Amino acid sequence: MGAPPQTVAIGATALAAALSGGFAQAQPAPARPATEPPKAVEGLTVRGQSQSLRTDIDRRSYDLGKDLQAQTGSIADALRNVPSVDVDVQGNVSLRGDPNVTIMIDGKPSSLFSGPARAQILQQLPANGFERVEVLTNPSAAFSPNGAAGIINLISKKTRQPGRGGSARIVTGGADRSQGGVNLSSVGRKLTLSGDLMGVREVQSVTNDDRRSTFDPLSGRLLDSDQLLARRQTVELLNGRAAFDYDLSARTRISGELRGNALSVDADDETHFAGLAPGGLGSRGFVTNADDRFQQDTLTANASLRRKFGTDPDHELVLDATQERTTNSRRRRRDTSAFGPGLADRVDDIRSDTSGDQTRLKADFTRPFASGVRLKAGYELQYDRNDFDNFGLTGVDAAQLAPDPGLIDRFRFRRTINSGYVTWQQPVGSGWTLLGGLRAENTRIDLRDAVTGFSGSNDDTRLYPSLHLTWKRSAAEQITASYSERIQRPQPSDYNPFPLFVNPLTFQAGNPNLQPQETHSFELGWQHRKGLAYYLATLYWRQNDKGVTDVVRDVGGGVLVSTKANLAESRNGGVELVANGRLWSRLNYNLSGNAYWTELEAAQLGFPNQRSGWTLAGRGSITWQITAKDQLQLSGNLTGKRLTPQGYREPLGLLFVGYRRKLNADWSVYVTGRDLLNSYKDVLVIDTPQLNQRVETRVKLRAVLVGVTYTFGSGQGRRAPGMDLGGGVGAGIPR
Repeated sequence: MGAPPQTVAIGATALAAALSGGFAQAQPAPARPATEPPKAVEGLTVRGQSQSLRTDIDRRSYDLGKDLQAQTGSIADALRNVPSVDVDVQGNVSLRGDPNVTIMIDGKPSSLFSGPARAQILQQLPANGFERVEVLTNPSAAFSPNGAAGIINLISKKTRQPGRGGSARIVTGGADRSQGGVNLSSVGRKLTLSGDLMGVREVQSVTNDDRRSTFDPLSGRLLDSDQLLARRQTVELLNGRAAFDYDLSARTRISGELRGNALSVDADDETHFAGLAPGGLGSRGFVTNADDRFQQDTLTANASLRRKFGTDPDHELVLDATQERTTNSRRRRRDTSAFGPGLADRVDDIRSDTSGDQTRLKADFTRPFASGVRLKAGYELQYDRNDFDNFGLTGVDAAQLAPDPGLIDRFRFRRTINSGYVTWQQPVGSGWTLLGGLRAENTRIDLRDAVTGFSGSNDDTRLYPSLHLTWKRSAAEQITASYSERIQRPQPSDYNPFPLFVNPLTFQAGNPNLQPQETHSFELGWQHRKGLAYYLATLYWRQNDKGVTDVVRDVGGGVLVSTKANLAESRNGGVELVANGRLWSRLNYNLSGNAYWTELEAAQLGFPNQRSGWTLAGRGSITWQITAKDQLQLSGNLTGKRLTPQGYREPLGLLFVGYRRKLNADWSVYVTGRDLLNSYKDVLVIDTPQLNQRVETRVKLRAVLVGVTYTFGSGQGRRAPGMDLGGGVGAGIPR
């Protein structure tokens, strides 16, 4: 694996040495002053035995501590057990069937989850570094409107116990998966230091079977073909973090954090294609052997200042600055042996390099008033710079490779977003609370292609309102209603029209004319608690305009180009149910289900009418506390048939089992089984007048993982739950 950013390695090593050197003589430090007493929850907080669910006026927060899959698996494994969230075979995330999701870490967006490796990061990044998952399906105006389906916020574990401590963890799945990590912390009266370093290595087997029937104008009929890809890849991830909090006074805190992430994918694949040539008068085919090497490095630096005023702990100003740098390089070498009309032997050596910088400056001010009234206002500047460079050599054999103009491109993307928001929260009657907000954003985009001479720009200013209402009927029951207007901005690479070569009959290209999707979202919810059980029901409706989606077109000769397009209109709505409780003293259950209807305008895709359909999805877990030290958990999820713009995806399901043994106060052992039935696969069906296609993708998820955790030091390495978002301010000051 390629080396991670040097700064991360130096910082993590120095932090580990500084902290570990003091463990022998360290005494528990005095508790830090309580600069921030417990914060009043904005809405009903449902607290079961383990506080597994918390609900605020604009979000739900789920505890990962009781999910055994989260102790040995990845973020993707953990999210598969969170209500409202789906993760497919490739690691792509969706909320209630909508893939337009913004994923944050501690209230801050991260390019880890927005670049080309976002799905691979989610499948490799260990979940045990995070305490909770917040789901905001209708965020307030305090948050960026980007992410039409909503926001998923991963809340890191925060160190709060006085003293010095840490923990170490090793997870193995045999020769195919290994994972290790260490975290260290030192909590003093004024200064808190913490750091994490973890690594993952996994060997994956991937198969992709692509069967097509494409319309042939020469013969006037559909011609069949079959393409089978088998890939074996080694994925390695190194992730590091170093952070500090320092109290200048009882009212002022400065914080800093450095995060680094290095991902490498080393893959070998073989592709076999066979089908009829144009006209249907003969056969053609090819066999491709390829080496694919990918490396991505991300470095993020964050600094913040928090200043409190007056006697109310929520009266504060937070200034936050983040600089993020991401570079990735991909080199693909292919040797193709072909036969039949329109195909020839070919050798390709293609390199794609991308670099991106993101700068974010943010100021948030909170002012409480009497009788529960609260004002929040803020400003945010975001600047994105992305450079895409492609260079390719082709030839009939390796000895005759030469630059190919069709594989050379230099695309530049620049975007500046200026935002300002204000929200106002206040009680409006007996048991009623209102939270209203308005956000204004100006977005400037500049595009340029140095090879083709293409250039373009767009300047847009929009207002995004939000409204949340809660009615607390009793101490156990609450009714909620909300509305928000949101958008989904395309990824920078989605604007690049350069056709990326996949194989002789498959290309991928962006669209420089894309516009953001516009979404109007409505929700009505009911919450009830009875003893240790809680029940949630939510009705929701979304109206989407200019939706950005993948569209596959046949450009002739059986060559398919996958690109992006704005659909005219779509809408979906449904009902989501969540139930959590206890069957008997040692047996707990957690169930959720979702039924939603989707309608798409499909005339521009070759369909005569609108397309619509229902999808049913559910998940559940049973946890048996066998003894005080032994716990067994069984969980699974099932998602039904899902409508796509040109067809549908077939149902899929997944089953997990987990066991934990607490040996003593310091040592714990975990054993988990993933995809027990070996049933997890993704099947995409495209059914249009010009193209019939069935693509089945399997990634080997079935595995048995064994993990061991050891905690040490005066703090015992136990990190208390991280703060929730707090209305867009960020992770905030640990309490």
